[in-house]
Amino acid sequence: MSDQTEQKFGFVIPVYNHGAVLESVVKNLIQYNFPIIVVDDGNDEKNKAFINDIAERYSLITLLVHPKNKGKGEAMKSGVRKAEEMGLTHILQIDSDGQHDAGRIPQFLELSKQNPKAIICGYPVYDESAPHHRVVARKISNAWIHIVSFTTSDQVRDALIGFRIYPVAPYCKVLRRHSIIDTHMGYDIDILVHLLWLNVPVISEAVKVHYPEGGVSNFRAVRDTLHISFTYARLCIGMVLRIPILLKRKIFG
Repeated sequence: MSDQTEQKFGFVIPVYNHGAVLESVVKNLIQYNFPIIVVDDGNDEKNKAFINDIAERYSLITLLVHPKNKGKGEAMKSGVRKAEEMGLTHILQIDSDGQHDAGRIPQFLELSKQNPKAIICGYPVYDESAPHHRVVARKISNAWIHIVSFTTSDQVRDALIGFRIYPVAPYCKVLRRHSIIDTHMGYDIDILVHLLWLNVPVISEAVKVHYPEGGVSNFRAVRDTLHISFTYARLCIGMVLRIPILLKRKIFG
């Protein structure tokens, strides 16, 4: 490991409308014996019952509850702040819908151990279950993140995936410095760009993504497209203000 500081890992799982499939995700995580921070983001009673039952049966789980739905971004903020409070140095964010291949976790952990200052950022490898419009929209989003962060596709291969390992310290630094971070589907973009602006390195690693038939999606086309569009508009302004720093870093390293 390139840094002598002991790493303490944990998982953060934001949950909204996926209570019924949450246990299948948790079962893939308990083998690592890391704390699992589950954030109930204002679920209805049916989903809440699933979540509470799982939290009671798995001792590794720390359950945080939002009385009302605040959005994925606020759920992640709560989870990461709790991780900092627990003394964790790194968290692996994983979505609660079971779409991501948990079999890739060992490779992500090993990369993080070798590169403790870096974000280990997944990029999706889709199968035939992926909706075509999702794939196209993702390509557009990825083009924009390279513009606002002065990065290339070799550095950052995906802007939206919810399968990443973050170092907790710079993450919380961003949260303390910036009160305006998107709270919904633009959040994963927003936090990643702010960390890139802080010069936190990113290592991209493939992860298979499967959309199960009949699965519940929290994506709302109009609302979330607007959130993502406004996020990029705001980030473009932030990028313009940072051009001297970003150019210097780009040219001189």
